[in-house]
Amino acid sequence: MKRILVLVASAGALTLLAACGGSETSTQDPSPAASVAATTEEPTTEPSTKAPALPAGAYVDYAEYQADQQAYAAGDVVLFFNATWCPTCQEATKNLEAADFPEGLTVVSVDYDSNLDLRKKYGVTTQHTFVQVGPDGEQVKKFTGSTTIPQIQGELA
Repeated sequence: MKRILVLVASAGALTLLAACGGSETSTQDPSPAASVAATTEEPTTEPSTKAPALPAGAYVDYAEYQADQQAYAAGDVVLFFNATWCPTCQEATKNLEAADFPEGLTVVSVDYDSNLDLRKKYGVTTQHTFVQVGPDGEQVKKFTGSTTIPQIQGELA
């Protein structure tokens, strides 16, 4: 009798272990119709009507901007012609470096002293000049005197 109880207990334990073992189970419907339905979904081919995403707002130097101008094309780009020796440029630079830029606004720091060709292109004759440019680099608007993001935003075309 003891032997039968031990065998029954052992068989029950083995059954329990087999049920808990690492065997793979699937919750998918094994019918052919289910597998056909899963593989015959039509991909969406409608063109996207979303506007291009605005670039994250930033204060970048001219070399960085020039390396990938198209990355900024969907937003407002303002070239900031500044000089290290200019007190109002220094104030604006300090404010811009510390600012939280709104999405879509990029201010590009352009060294006034070393970019004569660029100054000529936009008719910049004094440091602390801002030039808003379009995606193709064409001048949209030129202004001076701003030292903060809200002031720059107020000048944008």
